[in-house]
Amino acid sequence: MNGAGTTRLFTALWPAPAARDAAARWQATADWPTGTALVAPERLHVTLHFIGPVPNERLPAIADALSRVRCDAFSLRFGRAAAWGRGLVVGLPEATPPALAALHAAQAEVLHGLGLHVEHRPFRPHLTLARDAAGATLPDAAFDWPAPAWRLVASQNGYRALAMVPLA
Repeated sequence: MNGAGTTRLFTALWPAPAARDAAARWQATADWPTGTALVAPERLHVTLHFIGPVPNERLPAIADALSRVRCDAFSLRFGRAAAWGRGLVVGLPEATPPALAALHAAQAEVLHGLGLHVEHRPFRPHLTLARDAAGATLPDAAFDWPAPAWRLVASQNGYRALAMVPLA
């Protein structure tokens, strides 16, 4: 939370320890240029929706509404890296499972119903590995990222889970 009485929120998939460790090992195989800002292993996640700042008094209602979103469990298989604009390097899943697309759409519907920000660009699931990394090279890899749950996360001087919703 910040001094203005708001909290920045997002929803995300957080890895189990084995998937986090696999992602960190993959991250460590890269040839990163000087000045690269690596994402710390404990902060690795796949963002579903960036909601942005919301008034603190709305947090319980948002958490309650989103916690009703249910979805089947699924797994992502990461295999390749990509360099996106402004020096961002991401890991990309081989495919977007139908259950992930359904989860993303269901969350968007709830957020829209609450009058909150919903991104209109197509959903591109990814794992941010580094920033300021233009020119980095990262070999292909293959590891699974089971998704047993998703989280509503506050982003303010670190990450704090406000809710964790298991997938069926």
